[in-house]
Amino acid sequence: MKQYIRKADIILLIALIVLGLASTALLSRAGSATSADAMVVIRSGGELFASYPLDEDVEIEVPAPSGTEYDNPRGHALSADDESTHYTYYNTVIIKGGEVSVSASSCKNQVCVRHGAISKSGQSIVCLPNRLIVTIEDKSGGEYDSITS
Repeated sequence: MKQYIRKADIILLIALIVLGLASTALLSRAGSATSADAMVVIRSGGELFASYPLDEDVEIEVPAPSGTEYDNPRGHALSADDESTHYTYYNTVIIKGGEVSVSASSCKNQVCVRHGAISKSGQSIVCLPNRLIVTIEDKSGGEYDSITS
């Protein structure tokens, strides 16, 4: 009877698994930014609203850009002087312990709040109804992620 799996095949398989695990660990670590090297960039309505270091603990309330209006979400009571069910909204961004999250939003779907915290360079949180984008960028990084020839 012929032997289909040889000792060299098993050694090659183990070497490929180890190489795959090592490259995965290296690539996941390459995308992470240390707190000292990263900036949190907050854009509202496509324009820069603010920029903070990732290692600074701060809470920012970002108003939606002017002209952003949609139906009143549940739980947000309108005051007596409001003429309609449309008004401008906000997001609350928290930078704490090297992580960034949106803790509160007045939009209906709350996707940005449920997204959770981000901590690595290149990650972002987006709130489409309020036109908010929160990203983490390296201070030292250039304009391009990679260059190929």
